Amino acid sequence: MSLELRGITKTFGLFTANDSIDLKVEAGKIHAILGENGAGKSTLMNIVYGLLKADSGEIFVDGKLQNISEPSDALSAGIGMVHQHFMLIPVFTVAENIVLGHEKIGKFGVLDIAAAREAIIKVSKDFGFSVDPDAIVETLPVGIQQKVEIIRALIYEAKVLILDEPTAVLTPQETDELLKTMQELKRKGTAIIFITHKLREVRAVADEITIIRRGKVIAAVSPSTSEGELASMMVGREVDLAPDRQEHEIGEPILVANNLSVRNVSGTEVVKKINFELRAGEVLAVAGVQGNGQSELARAIVNLEDHVEGSLLLDGHEIRGLSIYDSLHAGIAYIPESRELDGLVSSFSIAENLILDLHDQAPYASGINLSAKVVSEQAEKHVLEFDIRLQSVSDAVSTLSGGNKQKVVIARELSRPVKVLIASQPTRGLDVGSIEFVHERILGERDAGRGVLLFSTELDEVLALADRIAVMYRGEIIEIVDSNVSKEELGLLMAGVVNEKAVS
Repeated sequence: MSLELRGITKTFGLFTANDSIDLKVEAGKIHAILGENGAGKSTLMNIVYGLLKADSGEIFVDGKLQNISEPSDALSAGIGMVHQHFMLIPVFTVAENIVLGHEKIGKFGVLDIAAAREAIIKVSKDFGFSVDPDAIVETLPVGIQQKVEIIRALIYEAKVLILDEPTAVLTPQETDELLKTMQELKRKGTAIIFITHKLREVRAVADEITIIRRGKVIAAVSPSTSEGELASMMVGREVDLAPDRQEHEIGEPILVANNLSVRNVSGTEVVKKINFELRAGEVLAVAGVQGNGQSELARAIVNLEDHVEGSLLLDGHEIRGLSIYDSLHAGIAYIPESRELDGLVSSFSIAENLILDLHDQAPYASGINLSAKVVSEQAEKHVLEFDIRLQSVSDAVSTLSGGNKQKVVIARELSRPVKVLIASQPTRGLDVGSIEFVHERILGERDAGRGVLLFSTELDEVLALADRIAVMYRGEIIEIVDSNVSKEELGLLMAGVVNEKAVS
């Protein structure tokens, strides 16, 4: 089944998100779409899937004109979509999420989800997924939640499958599994639209590449095009894919963890007596396959976890047990793993999000009164300094692209006095231009003498930024190595292999 778009145009006020876009995706082909955050890629796919209505243009499936005004129309036409931000109900089970919108009532008026359970098990087996149909979605790691989205599309036999940033939340191993799944779907004749910012993935699996910049198709190229050329076409300028990390003097320990442990709500110890020292002017990266305690450790350091034991010293002062407010004002900046859930208040304006941790302090506030003028003026300064692309600082932050949302978080956290930056998956889902910006800011904090604790599942990022690397496995730091470690050695450590012996 093939998909063709002709002259798709979509505007939001004075902003043109899609400008007369033409695109053709053949059956049994993987067609990658590249572009910066905010280039219009997701808008285009939301039109194809019926979540948005184009101002003009036509959609054809197998040469037949389609009238797609809602997702059910797309599904009927054989179009499925896996969204960048999960479209799942957290308190429902996997099976309940799968049948949502396709409910069948069995005997005695009870929802029949037995068929969904069987289908989930079959698809999981066929494609090497390990997903429990009865698991509650909110209890699953983000990587597994992503697989639930993919399973849902596969179960309803989509012949055109849109994957919108599907690897943004996956570990390297899970990404490899997904790329294999895509190749298998391709062999079975599925037409795949693959939206990603990861150039290596595109060159590994794509048959064709279309590049969109500021709402327009600017090039159609082959996968043999170099990563540097692809990046330049996406951004419209030369992009430094390898950050320049200068050698410099590293100071004394500024953040010290002693026997730091974290238990989850069920009482299981997910971080086990962690010990480390983060020094001033150093990037200490915490590497590991997702789900080995890194997320809980990052949250514990800013006192977002409830069940924490041990000691955490910032400049010699105990900070474990402080409120999140006091932690931030003690000198910790925090870029959370999920900007959507923990970094921003989506209904607040961009200007308001930029002062979330300073809203009660001068010059923004006087007593209980907030100065809207000062808030707006300071926001405009941050917009210029951090290159946040928007229409107005008074718009809701939810209107921004992923990369610009991340810039709002970074601008807020780094626009006050800090001693330590905790950066958790800071470039997840970002394009090459935004990644370059984030890396420069992280290294800028390091070079200014602050300590940076970087949590990342991206090996290239870890090796490019870190002065030392702490590898976590099953809740423990099993080794701390220098940044000159090879990618192969680091990968083995992340799998729990130390000195060629597996950690039990």
